Amino acid sequence: MVIRVGIITVSDRSWNGERADLSGPALETLINKTDWEVAAKALLPDQIDLIRDKLIEWSDDKALDIILTTGGTGFSPRDITPEATLAVLDRQAPGLAEVMRASSLKLTPNAMLSRAVTGIRGSTVIINLPGSPKAAVENLQAIINVLPHAIQLLHNDPAAEIGH
Repeated sequence: MVIRVGIITVSDRSWNGERADLSGPALETLINKTDWEVAAKALLPDQIDLIRDKLIEWSDDKALDIILTTGGTGFSPRDITPEATLAVLDRQAPGLAEVMRASSLKLTPNAMLSRAVTGIRGSTVIINLPGSPKAAVENLQAIINVLPHAIQLLHNDPAAEIGH
């Protein structure tokens, strides 16, 4: 099964050309080491309506299996990626975010400041990741092994019951 992934980098500074987007490419490198496909990429400013609209478009129209956001999950006043994500989710999947934070806490106490959320819209899993390339990759690595099974379940794949 090929898993189709979209990556959205949320960063005012990268959007304005003040710094390069390093997180999106870092996630793409990790995904390219799997049999998954990066089917869509976007760079957006920290603007709730743009993030929300892109999540809806990619979930509903592109029918991506997974959408990864990177950035906008902290305490800064402009960090609104979780709010944009919560606005579009049908159901939350808090276990994924809990594992990401628990894994990160082994590396840095700052992990407890993450407001990242995870959930489902239709048959798409949406995952908020930190804006740091290192942290984004580490967080995705913490949950990457369960995501194919999550996609099988969302697609009602009979193979999903194997191993239960």
